[in-house]
Amino acid sequence: MQNERRLLNRRNALKLATVGTAAAVATPAIAQSQPAIKWRLASSFPKNLIGLTASADAFIKRVAEATDGQFQIQYFAGEITPPLQTLDATQNGTIECTHTGAYYYIGKDPAFAFATNVLFGLNARQQDAWLFEGGGNEALAPLFDQFGVVHFPLGNTGAQMGGFFRKPINAPADLNGLKLRIGGLGGQLLQKLGVVPQQLAGGDVYAALERGTIDAAEFTSPMDDEKLGLAKVAKYYYYPGFWDYGPLTNLFINKQKYEGLPASYKAVVSCAAAEASRAMLMKYDSGNTEPMRRLAAAGMELKPFSREILDAAYKASQELYAELCAKSTHFKSVYDNWSKFREQTHLWFSINETRMDLFMQSALHR
Repeated sequence: MQNERRLLNRRNALKLATVGTAAAVATPAIAQSQPAIKWRLASSFPKNLIGLTASADAFIKRVAEATDGQFQIQYFAGEITPPLQTLDATQNGTIECTHTGAYYYIGKDPAFAFATNVLFGLNARQQDAWLFEGGGNEALAPLFDQFGVVHFPLGNTGAQMGGFFRKPINAPADLNGLKLRIGGLGGQLLQKLGVVPQQLAGGDVYAALERGTIDAAEFTSPMDDEKLGLAKVAKYYYYPGFWDYGPLTNLFINKQKYEGLPASYKAVVSCAAAEASRAMLMKYDSGNTEPMRRLAAAGMELKPFSREILDAAYKASQELYAELCAKSTHFKSVYDNWSKFREQTHLWFSINETRMDLFMQSALHR
């Protein structure tokens, strides 16, 4: 009986060893079944602005982790292509993808602006809601398809500031002849009020403001504006940035490269972009307070744009929207969808959340 038990135990042990060996062989075989892919991502943003680069860094890291290192993306900022030409490089296949601001490319079609933010538009949450639940992604798809790219949101700065000005701006007349660094449709809007818009990459803004080549510059928010040193050469810090109420940054991928990915890698890209997009907004929401205090302590003067300026700008924005709808079929198609969503979402926010925000702000800062 003891011999039979020993024989049975030996047979069971042999079976377990065989199963374990098979599992050990099968696991790396499964991992190795996915291809090793290496991409290059070119950014439009300076590396020292950790808020803007946070989403690209998080995206690249998560893609690698989720594929056991099989899908690697290398980050570049200015080494391969100029910062404001990264979409072109992605479209023609020089690089596989870019982290940029879609509204840098309104010269190609003004409808690109909707993927980032437009005048008197949507805040960060509303922008995501419009894209994913309000038909925004579907409305933009024909535009991106025409340019041979696939789009994913990749970060949001939240509501931006109006920028640093070398002199006070109290009324619309004070804008006449002002040379302001500003991108996207904001430049076209303010041009109607007499501003001379200048589109400059982030790394060039400080030098232009210091030399007096420009009179004012908007970039993002205190966290980035402090790093750029704008307060050292311009005293007055205005708000709100009504042209950048909830601006996304954008991941564009060459369409052929994206379609060549395995289905599992496409899913990883989508999930990693969503996680990284959230990471950027959290960094700005948590990171703007202390820089604002430091800027104020160093002598910066915080000023709101007057109601007169806001009213004039809003009126001009409606004129500009009508002009762009007549100019671009893509713009009109997206605008029709977006403007309806804007009206509905701001109504909802005004009923509930905005009122609570106003109460809490007054209660905490009396």
